[in-house]
Amino acid sequence: MKLLFVADPLEGFKTYKDSTFAMMRAAAARGHALFACEPGDISWRSGGKVSAPLRELTLTGGATAWFSEVRTNVRALAEFDAVVMRKDPPFDSEYFYATHLLQQAEREGALVFNRPSALRDHPEKLAIMEFPDVIAPTLVTRDEAEIMRFHAEHSDVILKPLDGMGGMGIFRVGPDGLNLGSIVETLNRGGAQTVMVQRYLAEIKQGDKRVLLIGGAPVPFALARIPQGNEIRGNLAVGGKGVARPLSKRDREIAERLGPVLAARGLLLVGLDVIGDCVTEINVTSPTGFQEIAQQTGFDVATMFVEALELTAKVRHEEEPIGRGA
Repeated sequence: MKLLFVADPLEGFKTYKDSTFAMMRAAAARGHALFACEPGDISWRSGGKVSAPLRELTLTGGATAWFSEVRTNVRALAEFDAVVMRKDPPFDSEYFYATHLLQQAEREGALVFNRPSALRDHPEKLAIMEFPDVIAPTLVTRDEAEIMRFHAEHSDVILKPLDGMGGMGIFRVGPDGLNLGSIVETLNRGGAQTVMVQRYLAEIKQGDKRVLLIGGAPVPFALARIPQGNEIRGNLAVGGKGVARPLSKRDREIAERLGPVLAARGLLLVGLDVIGDCVTEINVTSPTGFQEIAQQTGFDVATMFVEALELTAKVRHEEEPIGRGA
């Protein structure tokens, strides 16, 4: 297959831990041709197709100069067997516009994973609210009084902005309510910005688990991101320690509940954040953890992903053969 990765600049990849690099390496090992571009390279001229100037890649196996490339002419995204959207967050206005360009490429015959409309329809914090049976008590609001009532009901809560990533902007307020008013003012900006509030889950001490779903099926190991020292956040970006563990019975129950639903919507790769028995986020933009799991367990997550990509592309090409180029 000819695979196009829409990603951040290749020169910035940390190949020892980057999941997109792991995907590329697994795809190359299976004989697929690799191409790459950045979201800012994509354009759409009236009367034409969504296109981009591309980099055709050959992986070198090196640690730093890890690829060689041939710059190609502008090509339509619909010419490729699959387009893999791997731009990292934030999901800002430019990311939003990129999903619309990719959706137009879909209309022209491109097969895009994760599906652009599904990326827009599943904001990573809000998406959990569709599944109240697998989440902790949660409130989404701009209203300070609502937040105060929620804290009074649950005593120990976590507050976070809806557009945060990597653990940014997360606060815990205990039973004493210390600084709750100030934290709310900081996060909701005087009622102008929506905040998520969740009951604090003490199981965070055992790790915030990343459970990966590929084609609706769970990877058999989760990456538990364990807070260090006095930190309440397990995110690797803020110093959490990543430990791969076999899925628990509850992890599998959650995966069986959400996996088929999300896969049917065009979400080939999903990262569920699970604390204890509860899902806290549904990550769909650029889930990671492939290499940490592979290094600690030997399970090749990237190959599982490429196999699912091959199968899904085959099925979609058989169902929707029209509109594609050479």
